[in-house]
Amino acid sequence: MSSRRRRKKLPEPAVVRIETMSHEGRGIAHINGKTVFVFGALAGEQVRIQITKTSRNFDQATTLEVIEASASRIEPKCDAFQVCGGCSLQYLDNDDQVAFKQQSLLDMMQHAGLEVEQTLPPLRSSVWGYRRKARLGVKYVRKKGRVLVGFRERNTSFLADMSRCEVLIPQVGERLGELAELIERLDARESIPQIEVAADDHHVVLVFRHLEPLSGADRERMIEFARHSGFWLQLQAGGPDSIVLLYPEQQQLYFSPLANSDIRVRFGAADFTQVNADINQQMVEQALRFLNLQQEDRVLDLFCGLGNFSLPIARLCAQVTGVEVGQAMVARAKDNALAHAITNSEYFVADLSKPDPDHTWMRRRYDKILLDPPRLGAMEMAQIINRFDASTLVYVSCQPSSLVRDSKIFCDSGYRLAHLGVIDMFPQTAHIESMAVFERD
Repeated sequence: MSSRRRRKKLPEPAVVRIETMSHEGRGIAHINGKTVFVFGALAGEQVRIQITKTSRNFDQATTLEVIEASASRIEPKCDAFQVCGGCSLQYLDNDDQVAFKQQSLLDMMQHAGLEVEQTLPPLRSSVWGYRRKARLGVKYVRKKGRVLVGFRERNTSFLADMSRCEVLIPQVGERLGELAELIERLDARESIPQIEVAADDHHVVLVFRHLEPLSGADRERMIEFARHSGFWLQLQAGGPDSIVLLYPEQQQLYFSPLANSDIRVRFGAADFTQVNADINQQMVEQALRFLNLQQEDRVLDLFCGLGNFSLPIARLCAQVTGVEVGQAMVARAKDNALAHAITNSEYFVADLSKPDPDHTWMRRRYDKILLDPPRLGAMEMAQIINRFDASTLVYVSCQPSSLVRDSKIFCDSGYRLAHLGVIDMFPQTAHIESMAVFERD
């Protein structure tokens, strides 16, 4: 008998009725009592499915045919939707997408025994061509004799064969073919694995990651492409610190965290910034509204990044303290404050998953606190939140499960969940961003 484990044969296609939706946007059905999560299916639909992965407690499947369609079903706009892993909800009307996300979030809070005093209207904007930041995969496929540029296929490590992307800003999304043609002309076509995209209101930067040194001829081809295309080009041979400008010699990107404001935050192509500029401005404005800042307030901005929230906050209060784990991000935040002559802000480098009670900023009292953590949330800070004696907490979340966990800690610490609503930062996906406001009497 061969020592190699024989691949388990998958079941034959089956017809099921979708009972409800998971929080990740997949349909839920049952076959012989076993739960099946179905990609591409909506609640109430009858569909023919193919199970693609089995496990002890549940199976995963994809939709082969919609037999009875939901009234909410629409035709996906993107030709690559069936294979590309970038989007998951294009077949659901956007109004219903947002309603689904809002209800999913509220259901999770209710299941955790948390009461929401007021549900906020969702923050919404354009549902296509909104994405300003992305990492595109690149692959020269020898068998096809051409280059693929785009996102990975759903549930595989292969790149999807796509000529355009509908959620990327049109300057990039409509020109994937041009990028592929450029790379096909390069000697280094087989050693460029990705392109980082970063854009502001006026310019688009493309950072070409290359695993081997580029020839002089390749550099000239890329510079010529930049001159004719309007893209700004950068090269990255290693980590983020290895990024160098290729063309033009001077490149500066800025974003405005608030509409109708003179605050412009300078950022690098590899820096974390929100992908959706309009939604970010709405988000910052809403956060400021709920912080209800007074001239005498001292504010703590946890996971402050480049100053997306802290710079606008500084204009409205006595003092703002920003904390971020990355030294480079903190340095940029300080530079951005200096560029705007903001003197009532200070920034500290700290790992907020391991808060040090002896750190200077930890020994102070704050009137208001804003938290904008990564997907893991802010559990360690939530557990010691009472030491700061703040009356209001505004929590911007990019992961519902960590928000629910941290919300329970806040409420057990004497806060109440006064406001909660989704932020449609990533239309066409099941990704849920949200804002929660906690108050203490």
